[in-house]
Amino acid sequence: MVFRLAPEPASGESMSAQPLLARLEAAPDLVEQAYQVLHEAISAGALAPGERITQEDLARRLAVSRQPVLQALRLLKQDGLVLDAPGRGLQVAPLDPHSIVAVYQVRGALDALAAKLAAGLGACIDPGLIERGRAATRGRNVAAMIDADVAFHVAIYQASGNPLLQRSAQLHWSHIRRAIGAVLQGSGLRQTVWEEHEAIAEAITSGDGARAEGLMLEHSRCAAEYIVRELGATASDPPCGPAGSSASAPMTLTAPDRGDT
Repeated sequence: MVFRLAPEPASGESMSAQPLLARLEAAPDLVEQAYQVLHEAISAGALAPGERITQEDLARRLAVSRQPVLQALRLLKQDGLVLDAPGRGLQVAPLDPHSIVAVYQVRGALDALAAKLAAGLGACIDPGLIERGRAATRGRNVAAMIDADVAFHVAIYQASGNPLLQRSAQLHWSHIRRAIGAVLQGSGLRQTVWEEHEAIAEAITSGDGARAEGLMLEHSRCAAEYIVRELGATASDPPCGPAGSSASAPMTLTAPDRGDT
């Protein structure tokens, strides 16, 4: 099921004319549906870091009662994606450079091991994943870009022969998806990301475990460094090489165009 966040109304627009978040179906579970659509909106930047949110507004835009939204927000607070706002109410958790680095350190280690193991098993990563990823980057739907990126990395976990790698990554999945979304909102990195993915897939297919491992570590390091730089912090690692040279484009953290790719 796909959910899309509609843009906020222009100033002076009547309440009856205001667009809604995509209406939720009654099944399978309104709480789960509300959680998924809000999680996607936060990951893709449609609900921006630091943005104040209310149960009433979200319930109106989702066309549901406040109760499932309240439960979904509680789950998002547990994930660390929603925080208590100063004074009262809630806000989308800000993007913290130190947390981003920590997430990518864990993700980089897991992904590098998965790539090395997959190469050792003679795995072949489906070229269609690369094609779909590049097609997504030609559109403006950040959620579709995130899904394509996640699908590529999940394929490597599955090809590694070690089910614990994917399970370990899933413990941090909420923050990993959000970090991916922050990277992909910077248009200068969208093509570079898939060039790096293609090189990693080729190393795995050729059975070069050391190269696959090294490329994956560099891929994660450069992504983390890019976000840290755009957030105005100083990365502890040295600058990225050519793979990250196009990362100077400013990252948009406001709501992106949610049109289909």
